Amino acid sequence: MPAVTADTMTLPRLSTARPGESERRVVSLTRGPSGFEGEGFPVRRAFAGVSARLLDPFIHMDQLGEVEYAPGEPRGTDWHPHRGFETVTYIIDGRFQHQDSHGGGGMIENGATQWMTAGSGVLHIETPPAELVDSGGTFHGIQLWVNLPRTDKFLAPRYQNLTGDRVGLVASADAGALVRIIAGEIDGHAGPGATHTPITMAHATVQPGARLSLPWRHDFNALAYVLSGRGTVGSDERPISEGNLVALADGDRISFTASYSQDSKSPALELVLLGGRPINEPVVHYGPFVMNTRDEIIAAVEDFQSGKFGQVPAGALRPYHGRR
Repeated sequence: MPAVTADTMTLPRLSTARPGESERRVVSLTRGPSGFEGEGFPVRRAFAGVSARLLDPFIHMDQLGEVEYAPGEPRGTDWHPHRGFETVTYIIDGRFQHQDSHGGGGMIENGATQWMTAGSGVLHIETPPAELVDSGGTFHGIQLWVNLPRTDKFLAPRYQNLTGDRVGLVASADAGALVRIIAGEIDGHAGPGATHTPITMAHATVQPGARLSLPWRHDFNALAYVLSGRGTVGSDERPISEGNLVALADGDRISFTASYSQDSKSPALELVLLGGRPINEPVVHYGPFVMNTRDEIIAAVEDFQSGKFGQVPAGALRPYHGRR
């Protein structure tokens, strides 16, 4: 799992717990089902079966892969619309190309993140580059949907290319864990992502036997998704393993401990950490549209069909299916 690595002994350290600070306990522990997305790439539906109240302001998250493709097997998505939220694609291992109808785009690879504000409406495509399709190789990532409040649903679309070398890096107090901060702030350390909805997103690697304890904003919810490995979470030390989504109660800190024994395929506990200020508004979600009312969904479909989301550019990126 390449992502971004660093020598934790040389990084800033997270603060230890102060007297009287409380650890958040687990209120929900689920394991998402596996399926397929786009043209047929494997995903795990991380949020399946979890109360929307616990997820708010997050709408949807897929773990993409982890998969080792043979030549000709890599797949992505063709051009499709979005409105009313932000898409976040974090590529841990492998390469993905993006292009949208408002001029955004580029290559996302090995620890990079693309942050697309769909806002009033955008068309985009995400697909593996031709060389990866021809050669095959490892592919692993996360796609997250972050809701926008009613007042921001019709913002102008925006694209951010957050290369891996820009993430904020910090170590646990014992240097046994590396935390890559993609957006938001943890204990005064910030990530590069500019968000409309106040959130924190990070990727943590906890070495066997190590403990990660992080201060967490009181006004944010707290979610953790296990990419791989085994360990425990929360004040109640609930066991967790690959594919688990954990929602935590209120408190001052969130904590994880990696098991001393890990699989050779997954030598450490790997986590995606999420927190955000709940929007507390009605959500109507229909395919690629996330709005507040059914009428707004109908309007989104009509606007897409009438071309108001923009046009696929001339000479645009298209899915590549290998040499014929």
